[in-house]
Amino acid sequence: MKLASLRSGRDGELIVVSRDLSRAVKAAPIASTMQQVLDNWGIVEPRLQRLYAELNAGECDGQFTLDVEVLSAPLPRSYQYLDGAAYLSHIRRNRAARGEPLPDDLLDKPLVYQGISHGFLGWNEDVALPSEDLGIDFEAEIAAITGDVPMGVSAEAACEHIRLFVLLNDVSLRSVIPGELRRTFGFLIGKPASSMGPIAVTPDELGQLWVGCLVGGTMQCWVRGEQVGRIETGIDTPFHYGHLIAYAAQTRAFEPGTIVGLGTVSNEDESAGCGCIGEIRALETLNHGKITTPLLRFGERIKIEHIDRNGQTVFGCIDQRFVRMAPLQA
Repeated sequence: MKLASLRSGRDGELIVVSRDLSRAVKAAPIASTMQQVLDNWGIVEPRLQRLYAELNAGECDGQFTLDVEVLSAPLPRSYQYLDGAAYLSHIRRNRAARGEPLPDDLLDKPLVYQGISHGFLGWNEDVALPSEDLGIDFEAEIAAITGDVPMGVSAEAACEHIRLFVLLNDVSLRSVIPGELRRTFGFLIGKPASSMGPIAVTPDELGQLWVGCLVGGTMQCWVRGEQVGRIETGIDTPFHYGHLIAYAAQTRAFEPGTIVGLGTVSNEDESAGCGCIGEIRALETLNHGKITTPLLRFGERIKIEHIDRNGQTVFGCIDQRFVRMAPLQA
């Protein structure tokens, strides 16, 4: 099943989207927002699946041509956003370029931080920030959206609590993050609001891409119109989504609508390119001794799209420009 949200208020208006992303139908009266679906999954999911089948068969009353331009983030506000760094080549390259050692327990437990869980930007919204000097970067990811998750869940059982997947741009401020980490209290201002692709997809809809609690396929990334990454997302990590969920759930239960990212996608094979500028710059440092790729400037764009084995988009794309924030009103 594929779901999305029309721009409406703070939480959007839920729609069901056809498999080929050409048509849609409003989900009311089954559910009016994505959060309502997640809160009542056992009741509303079968009804939404029936509506999805009718839509794909062309037998659905009220269907309309889908205009992705009017879609918001599928889940604009979440109760919790947890993001990891699970792809080892991404961790190794960045730390090596900074001359930092790897954690001794890197293979024993995942690296996870808690980010801003409200105000997710839509796929085509400008990312407004106060200054280019913050070191603006994107990070290409696929994130899971969970239902209720009990405290103490195992990594294997945790995968059963995943309801949806979305494309994610985890915006990072490279000039801010190192100073924050040196204070040993984690990210804060170095991680502003993130962005989501327009389409949320259930695990069953992924078909053969959903293997071993990982999402396969190819993440394509462009910076300033130049393709910088064609990264296989289902390999090169010792951790899957269940591991990250179980790690955080050791001491907390999750509310429905918790977002869990696996981190910037990365392959051991350097020819696959990179899912963020930070990793490009790390490879330049390691391979050539100097950085030549600049971080993002206002007016510049990035694009992220994840495609299946047939070259078809899975979640739609993220296509965003970075701009200077408007001055505050007196």
